[in-house]
Amino acid sequence: MTRTEYYDDPQAPQPNSLVVAASAVVTDDQGRFLMQRRADSGLWALPGGGMELSDTLPGTAVREVKEETGLDVEITGLVGTYTDPRHVIAYPDGEVRRQFNVCFRARLVGGTLTVSDESLALRWVAPADLDALEMHPTQRLRLSHFLEGRDAPYLG
Repeated sequence: MTRTEYYDDPQAPQPNSLVVAASAVVTDDQGRFLMQRRADSGLWALPGGGMELSDTLPGTAVREVKEETGLDVEITGLVGTYTDPRHVIAYPDGEVRRQFNVCFRARLVGGTLTVSDESLALRWVAPADLDALEMHPTQRLRLSHFLEGRDAPYLG
């Protein structure tokens, strides 16, 4: 499935769906970030995805990291909430989602790094190397908020 992400674009289609999603900034003991190159957009992103009816939000982040990367993580905190109505995601089936993402802090606790059908590649990335990755501005915002070491989560 291919998707197109829009941000503050007057040509973007109108949203017709709202999906609660969770993502995670996963770090290793060297301070690097776990990034995935998404199969549906080709862009680099944090692992994450939609919440299921049987999930908690932190559980969604843990499950999605496992499904997309093969790694086990532990949630350690909250980066922020991301609900900007200017960010919409269009799918070929006509669904146009408005962003609703809660981004968590997480640490690696086990597993084996494995590319899933949702990813083209997985990579541990040093903070200094993030600018070289092609990613949506909302992903950069989440990483920026994480790197700022905020005392309180971003609420937006």
